[in-house]
Amino acid sequence: MAKAAVATPAVDFEAIDRLEQKVKQLVAVLERTRSEGARATEELARARTEAARATEELARTRAEGARAGDELTRIRAEHARAAEENTRLRAELDATGRRLADAEGAGSELTALRHEREQIRGRVDDMLKQIEALNL
Repeated sequence: MAKAAVATPAVDFEAIDRLEQKVKQLVAVLERTRSEGARATEELARARTEAARATEELARTRAEGARAGDELTRIRAEHARAAEENTRLRAELDATGRRLADAEGAGSELTALRHEREQIRGRVDDMLKQIEALNL
């Protein structure tokens, strides 16, 4: 017996193939988008971690700056005190120098007076000898 030919409508497989290709492309795009999203999420997490570290570093730097400012203020105060002490010591040194010059002047005057006294003593001694010689 002969098979009866079944009339089937001609199906356009070309359109289905194109649709299948488009679905595969969409799935590939979706997978790429998901992996890029995951990478972006990882990058965001790294960036947040780096931002947190940078914030901590900034806080440490600010604290160090504040300590350095305090130290600078302390050093400036010490410098001012040292400058005042230096001025006071210079004035004292000048006064001591003047007293030393006065003392040296008095010392040379004292030496001159002692020399003069010795001369007078010698002359008086000579006069006494002459007087004793006259009483014979």
